[in-house]
Amino acid sequence: MADLFATDAAAPSAVPLAEQLRPATLTDVVGQDHLTGRDGAITRMIASGSLSSLILWGPPGTGKTTIARLLADACQMRFVAISAVFAGVADLKKLFADARAAGGRTLLFVDEIHRFNRAQQDGFLGPMEDGTITLVGATTENPSFELNAAILSRARVLIVRRLDEVALADLLARAEAHVGRALPVTDDARAALIASADGDGRFLLGQAESLLALDAPEPLAPGDLAAFLHRRMPVYDKDREGHYGLISALHKSLRGSDPDAALYWLARMLVAGEEPLYLLRRLVRFASEDVGLADSNALRVCLDAKDAYDFLGSPEGELAIVHACLYLATAPKSNSAYKAEKAAKKLAQSTGSLTPPPHILNAPTRLMKDIGYGKGYAYDHDAPDGFSGQDYWPEGMSGQTLYTPSPRGTEARIAERLAEWARRRAALKGQ
Repeated sequence: MADLFATDAAAPSAVPLAEQLRPATLTDVVGQDHLTGRDGAITRMIASGSLSSLILWGPPGTGKTTIARLLADACQMRFVAISAVFAGVADLKKLFADARAAGGRTLLFVDEIHRFNRAQQDGFLGPMEDGTITLVGATTENPSFELNAAILSRARVLIVRRLDEVALADLLARAEAHVGRALPVTDDARAALIASADGDGRFLLGQAESLLALDAPEPLAPGDLAAFLHRRMPVYDKDREGHYGLISALHKSLRGSDPDAALYWLARMLVAGEEPLYLLRRLVRFASEDVGLADSNALRVCLDAKDAYDFLGSPEGELAIVHACLYLATAPKSNSAYKAEKAAKKLAQSTGSLTPPPHILNAPTRLMKDIGYGKGYAYDHDAPDGFSGQDYWPEGMSGQTLYTPSPRGTEARIAERLAEWARRRAALKGQ
């Protein structure tokens, strides 16, 4: 297998296994055939001789750094790597000066490029424009949110995919071939090991390295493996793309009335360490936005869940969050209150400062009564069926329909009442 790797099996043991197994060519990169395969985007760029600046967007341990290094080799370019975590403006100026002195053909790899602030990112624009550098940035965050539009207009964004089970199994096979022995695990434990990596090849090779150093009398079963190794924590940043992606998945699963999918996304966020009160706030919002008057009890259930969590804390109180999540997922859905809010605000903004009609203005003083405040007001409780049918809109403004109930849940009965009241209003106007 020596032809597959940049380092042979005699590499010093101090070099991590993941480093020993770095691919020697782009075709050896696992799990990214859409980029480095025969018809991959990067393969086509190299073949055409037109390499543009790139942003490699993907989770940790999927080969972004390796791809950048091999891309420079394939294009016979000078390779320079920096990390935005440690580099500053002075470092960038020196790199650009060195690149100009070298006569161009420099591929500058910037790891964690989203860590640079907006002003620092702008510093790349001139060197990119004049060909001093070809920028290859790596990021785990959504470039649309984290990178300047000017950089995105000059660089092509390529998605580096999370490694699937096939790619991870391939990595393990390469590791075993490289060291000349098999991992001391059963087939079930091997599958558990792959699952525990959560798509991160570097993490998987680190776990494999620990296992290969183990002098086990017999293969480890899944239980023994779990006791020996630690599971990788899910990739999740509470204020970044992972956070917004998962809360979006939860919200849309609830809206789609899929309780099982909703529970899965809820659990994903809780397991990753999301603040339970944040999830409760989102559920309370959902109760009004997507269930609404179709089942007004949904709002009460969510608020009760918040009180229960405040009282019990974690982990006991998390069951109340699950309770609310299931209630929302299985409740009838209506966004009529949400739409009514939008329509009412739009109408209020467009009509300015119209005053209420005099008959519904309060008249606490004699002067107000003398000028007509409250005159002609019909007290609805005194009317037949508690409905007077009066006009409550500003003078000169016709009544508007802002709230249209859905035909689901409690709103079906609300729709019947509104239809009857509309009929009676029309009859009163016709008298």
